[in-house]
Amino acid sequence: MEKRGAGPPTSKHPQSTAFLLAQVGAHAASRFASRLRELELAPAHAGILRIIAASSGISQQVLASRLGMVPSRLVALIDELEAKGLLERRDNADDRRVHALHVTEKGTKAMTDIGRVARAHDDAICAALSEKERASLWSMLTRIADEQELAAGVHPGFARTADVQPPKSAQGQKPRATRSRP
Repeated sequence: MEKRGAGPPTSKHPQSTAFLLAQVGAHAASRFASRLRELELAPAHAGILRIIAASSGISQQVLASRLGMVPSRLVALIDELEAKGLLERRDNADDRRVHALHVTEKGTKAMTDIGRVARAHDDAICAALSEKERASLWSMLTRIADEQELAAGVHPGFARTADVQPPKSAQGQKPRATRSRP
């Protein structure tokens, strides 16, 4: 591994920013999942509810595309959220074959609870940073996410949830779905 500078002398972590991002990201995702369990939700549920709340009436097909998921896997998650009373499928006035997704009143309350959990989670994960450092880190991570062409607000884990990995093409071509191994 190539050394990229002296780094803090007391740090036991490797001199790899990408590795530390992955390590902290995996830790943060795991902790967030634990926190959501108090609401009897999984991270995928929270992400789906957030998008539907922001795009009321979105179709399952459009939602699956936005998340990078195969539609058949999304159906199971939508079924779970509907069974919990957090969202509902309504007939689409323009196309009876399409269901429009809407957050219910109970789902709106769940979104408030998810927001509370997410803020507490963000504070806990970033506890070692000052407000200025948090803002700076956010700014730098946003630049990396933009340069890597990551979809804003969509966790890449949705593609893994669907057992599909959309690779980033080095030639700028549209990514194509490939099967991943568990």
